[in-house]
Amino acid sequence: MLDVTMSARVPRKTQAVRLLESKGIAHRVTVYDDAGEFHTGEEAAALVGAAAEAVYKTLVVLRDPPGGLPLLVIVPVAEQADLKALAAALGEKRLRMAAQKEAEKLTGMQAGGISALAVPAGRFEVLIDEEARMIEMIHVSAGARGMDVELSVADLVRLTDASYATAT
Repeated sequence: MLDVTMSARVPRKTQAVRLLESKGIAHRVTVYDDAGEFHTGEEAAALVGAAAEAVYKTLVVLRDPPGGLPLLVIVPVAEQADLKALAAALGEKRLRMAAQKEAEKLTGMQAGGISALAVPAGRFEVLIDEEARMIEMIHVSAGARGMDVELSVADLVRLTDASYATAT
């Protein structure tokens, strides 16, 4: 089931949307104007018509020193990742945020449009902040700037083989 809410342009199907459709996962895609800049989680949530608590961003995080898979860390859009706490929870010495170019090269997607649903299985360790356990439906990037997808948290965890972690 695909429910598309559009604003100004017709969405193209991303890998994330194709995956959801191929698995028969209920979802809703929202396309918004990605040319405008937004600076807060509340502004991002307003663009997709959702409460800030239900809108999450995907961060590319690297182990430092390198070793093991890079991480996709999904956190509430209004929060910042706590890399020290996350490193401790994972038993890592240190973690660092990937630079924009690194994140884009590793994922094949533009920053602002990175989606755990659109990366090849097994290329990243996917972690979702513990706060997501408190909600039923979650908004994440659909794999392109200006495109959001809403689906159940349970489906996101299952499709990405994600683990929960205290990330904020």
